[in-house]
Amino acid sequence: MNTQSSIAPLTSFPKSQIKVLLLENIHPLAKEAFLSEGFDVETLSVALKPEELKAKIKDVHVLGIRSKTQIPAEVLAEAKRLLTLGCFCIGTNQVDLDFAKERGIPVFNAPFGNTRSVAEMVISEIIALSRQLFQRSSEVHSKVWKKVSNGCFEVRGKTLGIIGYGHIGSQVSTLAESLGMRVLYYDIISKLPLGNAKGCNTLRELLKESDFITLHVPATPQTHKMIGSPELQVMKKGSYLINASRGNVVQIPALAETLKSGHLAGAAVDVFPEEPEGNNSDFFTELQGISNVILTPHIGGATEEAQANIGTEVPAALIRFVNSGSTSGAVNFPQVDLVPTQEGHRILNVHQNIPGVLSEINGIVSRLGANIQAQTLATDPKIGYLVLDTDRALSQEVKNAIENLGASIKTRMLY
Repeated sequence: MNTQSSIAPLTSFPKSQIKVLLLENIHPLAKEAFLSEGFDVETLSVALKPEELKAKIKDVHVLGIRSKTQIPAEVLAEAKRLLTLGCFCIGTNQVDLDFAKERGIPVFNAPFGNTRSVAEMVISEIIALSRQLFQRSSEVHSKVWKKVSNGCFEVRGKTLGIIGYGHIGSQVSTLAESLGMRVLYYDIISKLPLGNAKGCNTLRELLKESDFITLHVPATPQTHKMIGSPELQVMKKGSYLINASRGNVVQIPALAETLKSGHLAGAAVDVFPEEPEGNNSDFFTELQGISNVILTPHIGGATEEAQANIGTEVPAALIRFVNSGSTSGAVNFPQVDLVPTQEGHRILNVHQNIPGVLSEINGIVSRLGANIQAQTLATDPKIGYLVLDTDRALSQEVKNAIENLGASIKTRMLY
């Protein structure tokens, strides 16, 4: 793990006093990465409820969670010392990202770590559904021998429709083509197709033409319950639906009725609108007991390889931020990645994005007679994030003056 310790040995806060809290049995590689930096690390194998987390988070500087821990505004409000937060998964909808931004807390996730694992599971489900493998296996486990070919097909030559052509969707596209499948995709953002994949202009076009449809979209207002009865009826008779994205994307009762009617030949669902907090819990869904439906407990990214990848990917981003102020890859923050200097001190400032702030800051530097060695400002509609390297002699005075600006949200001396 690269650090800035050799470049900038002087820090404003001893690393041994930087407290890291990792929840939900995050991979041990994450703990090792933080310990190698000299941080104080605590790990818990479970998710904490918001009320429990309020008390626990008060003196934490770096927080790591997975998908079960909810971080609403009222929890973040108690995190007086929190510098940054890492979601050890792809999704970040469990965190109030806007409130975190308003508190000057960048949030990082793992957009790449489990890509291959999810893609491989989707491909395996396409084949399993097409061959009715789960039904045949269940029958043999029940001492029933039922060798049939009716309703079972090769996937070669069939059309796969991918809704959401991001990291996972494009990986599924590549694997599907290697099986001889024709690939269509639909995304609200223009994407460069891989291989021979073809983009569709509308969701309806993709639904009508696909034999298999797989969803790889984030949880947003636009994707909430985006697949309901009207969309399911547009799908080909005898086609299949796979959802390994977010639980609220598909309307489960509508899917159950469409399967029971025989319009769809099968489905595979890995995510649900409401999921148990832990293993060995009772679970109910309207899809249970329906023929040729694969139900799995949110395991798309549950491989040892994926968890190891995430266990290194997210800590790397969090450590870069703690050590250098880099927000590259943050999901809720302006992107800044300024190379550290050896001679100066670095000041980090988050402020409201209103006219005149940078002018005020430059006025402070000029008035104090400080020298700017490097400076980068990035903004979004709500906040500005400034990384300022200045000479050591006046750095504390510059930092204090910037911190006292009316628009400042959070200011700290990094080193």
